[in-house]
Amino acid sequence: MANTDHEHPRTSRKRARLVTDEVTKLVESVNALPASRFYEKYYPAICTLDLLHDYKSLVTLQGSAADVSSVTIEQCLKLIEQTSADDYKHSEIKWSIPKKRIEMKLPDMKYLILTEDGKVIGFVSFMITYEDGYEVLYIYEIHFTPEWQGKGLGKKLINVVENIGRKVGVTKVMLTVFKANQRAVDWYINLGYAEDEFSPGPRTLRNGTVKEPSYIILSKPKND
Repeated sequence: MANTDHEHPRTSRKRARLVTDEVTKLVESVNALPASRFYEKYYPAICTLDLLHDYKSLVTLQGSAADVSSVTIEQCLKLIEQTSADDYKHSEIKWSIPKKRIEMKLPDMKYLILTEDGKVIGFVSFMITYEDGYEVLYIYEIHFTPEWQGKGLGKKLINVVENIGRKVGVTKVMLTVFKANQRAVDWYINLGYAEDEFSPGPRTLRNGTVKEPSYIILSKPKND
């Protein structure tokens, strides 16, 4: 997802300055870890075994933006374009490949990528960060090629990411979804997500027109 500057809403949305030293320490200390150490600590091997148990042909890649090859990043970017560009274009956000590429390469961005025969068939990207004073795991993207949609992989990836968030100790998992993509909204709600208290509401323009945002922010509290 992105905002009117073609960035993800949580990347540029003005946030309340409520972050405590303890929260900052958590976020910064986690993001200071090399990707190999991060996944060793928060993503046990059993997760991969569970994720791929029924899909023997798939390989899972994990790392930060700096660890993922440019070729793989471009495959992920192409997948976003194939599955979501129309939603961007029909919103106030619009679609910008250069801006999305920059976002995908943010230093603290983490990836779990599924490949088959060296080609990306699906991925999830996320970041440990803060939002409105809360330490959160923010899911930026989750996409699959058409032939791999509806096979249960999305739920498995979400479960893995949520487990990582619990191990890190975040307050909640958050994500942004286009309202026009009702299927995705319903899917997240079925997984236990609900509209976040900081999700933007309608705004009134100078001419009196009420403008609804094209996206909604959903969240799921940490499950101890």
